[in-house]
Amino acid sequence: MIKWALLILFIFVLAGCSKYPSGGLVLVTNERDGTVTVIDPGTDSVIDVFYTGARARGIRMNADGSRAYIALSTMLNHKKFAGDDRIAVFDTHKGEIINIIDVGSDPEQLDVSKDEKYLYASNEDAGTLTITDVQTGEPVATLTVGLEPEGITLSPDGRWAYVTAETSNTISVIDTEKQQVIKTFLVGARPRSVAFSPDSAKAYVTSEVGQLLSVVDTSTHSVVNTVSLAFDQNSKPVGIAVTPDGKTIYVANGRGNSVSIIDAVSLEILKTIPVGERVWGIALTPDATKLYAANGLSNDVSVIDTSANKIIKTIKAGDGPWGVATR
Repeated sequence: MIKWALLILFIFVLAGCSKYPSGGLVLVTNERDGTVTVIDPGTDSVIDVFYTGARARGIRMNADGSRAYIALSTMLNHKKFAGDDRIAVFDTHKGEIINIIDVGSDPEQLDVSKDEKYLYASNEDAGTLTITDVQTGEPVATLTVGLEPEGITLSPDGRWAYVTAETSNTISVIDTEKQQVIKTFLVGARPRSVAFSPDSAKAYVTSEVGQLLSVVDTSTHSVVNTVSLAFDQNSKPVGIAVTPDGKTIYVANGRGNSVSIIDAVSLEILKTIPVGERVWGIALTPDATKLYAANGLSNDVSVIDTSANKIIKTIKAGDGPWGVATR
C-alpha cells in the first residue's frame, strides 16, 4: 500500500514538472523556417525547438513569464491561405502551444496587457490595430492606424499603446482606456520599434531608414530629442530595449550588424558592439545582466554581457532569427 502511495505521489510530481527550467528562459522566433528556438540563459544553450506552422516574428511574454504570445503570418514566398494570420499562445511550463487567436492581415508585432486581458496586434497589410479579448478570443476593437503598421508596445503603466507605421513614418497613440487613437505624430523615416522608460514618461522609437532614435515625451506625445545612429551607412535601427532602471538604451542596428548602447540621460552612444548579420530583435534578461540579439542572416543569437559590454557566446538558432522574449 505504501509503495502504491509513493508511486502515485511520484506520478503527480512528474505531472507538475515543467518541461523547461523554472527560472529564466529565452525564446527566439525564426521567420524563415517557422520555428522558435528555446534557450536556457543559465547555460546559454538550446534546450528545445518547436514548430509554429507559419512565419514567426513578433513575440512577447506575459507578466509572469508563464505564456508567450507569438505573431504568425504567411511563410515567405508561400501562397497566402485563410488562417495564416494568427497569434499562437505558448505555455512556457508545458512547452506547447495551448491556444490560437485570430487577428488581422499580416500581424508583425504584438503586445499584451499586464493583466493579460487584452492582446494588441499590428496588422501590416490592413493598416489596422486589432485589440482582442484574450479569454474569449473575440475582437474588441479594430483601429485604423498609419500605413503598414509594424511595431506595437504598451507603456509600463498600461495607459498608452504606441504603433509604428513604416510607410507613413508615424506613431499612432492609442488611449487604452478609451480604446481609441487620440494622436498621430511624425518620427524618422521607417519607424520600426518602440520601448518606454520604466516610469512611462518617455518613449524611444527606432527609425530604420532615418538612422535615428527619437525620444518622445509621453505627456504631450511629441518628439523632444533625437539621436543619430548614422555612424555607418549600413546602420538600420530596428529592435530596442531599455534597462529596468531606465538608465541605458540598447538599439539593434539591423544590417549594420551591431548593437549600440546609449546613455538615456546624456543620449550619448557609449559603445557599439559588433554582433551577427542583420540583427533584428533584442531583449534583456529581467535582471539586465545579459542581452540577447537575434541575427537574421547569420542564423544565430549573440549573447552580450551587459557589465563588460562584450559578446560572451554565440548560439546557433533556426533560419531567420527575428524576435526575442525573455523571462
